[in-house]
Amino acid sequence: MTSELRRRAYLSAMQVDSWLPAQVLPFAAASRPAIVQVVGQAALTVASPRAEAAATVAAVPPASAIQQVRAGLEPAGQAEKAAAQVPVEAPAAVATRVPPVAVPRFSLQLYRAGACLLLIELPTGEAFQSRDPAYLLLKDLLRAAGLPDSPQLLGEPVRWPLLAGGNLDQGPAAAREFLQGFLAAQIEGGQGCACLWLVGLPALRHAGEVEADMYNRELQVEGVGPAWAVPGLELLMEEPHRKAPLWQAMRRLMQRWKPVDV
Repeated sequence: MTSELRRRAYLSAMQVDSWLPAQVLPFAAASRPAIVQVVGQAALTVASPRAEAAATVAAVPPASAIQQVRAGLEPAGQAEKAAAQVPVEAPAAVATRVPPVAVPRFSLQLYRAGACLLLIELPTGEAFQSRDPAYLLLKDLLRAAGLPDSPQLLGEPVRWPLLAGGNLDQGPAAAREFLQGFLAAQIEGGQGCACLWLVGLPALRHAGEVEADMYNRELQVEGVGPAWAVPGLELLMEEPHRKAPLWQAMRRLMQRWKPVDV
């Protein structure tokens, strides 16, 4: 009896109203067979009111288990009446969770070279320096295209996302609308644009709405006009074999900004 009183004192201190041990305890009162059967089948745990309030997800026992518990604890007539009143609920619909769209991250710089605008991916995320290998390669491309090899810098680099936090939508659609509006404003307020060079995958994807399979091809950008998809400067340095198809595409398009005999 002393062990049973001590056990009940421990349970009361832990605020446990009802507890079923995994094995028979010495000197403990026997549990009701109906409760043991229901708990064994449905794995139900009856917690105290405070524990139920703290639980984040409540497990709902099936209606059959509730009826079995009532059948063991109530007279036969009342159990049958209560079972008839238990509503049968349809299984809740499983909500389909749509994964959030990742916010794109890129840095682009806009230049003007003659009649062309150049939207160029910054390989390091920072503006070009005069001796950067990527910038020297850009100068070589401009000379080969018959354009000034010292392009005019237009504003600061465009870095996305624009804001570090907040609830503002900065997904791919917002990035595309921003870049296309930015380019259209530059063309309307400047000297026009015979052809827009989109240099690097971020420029293609978020301004031209195309992917890498469009490298070296001509396309149309909404609100801007004709554009040319060019591999990134870093990619051209890492994979020199891309320069030959780039040169072939350039020869076909040079008539847009500089009429030549080809």
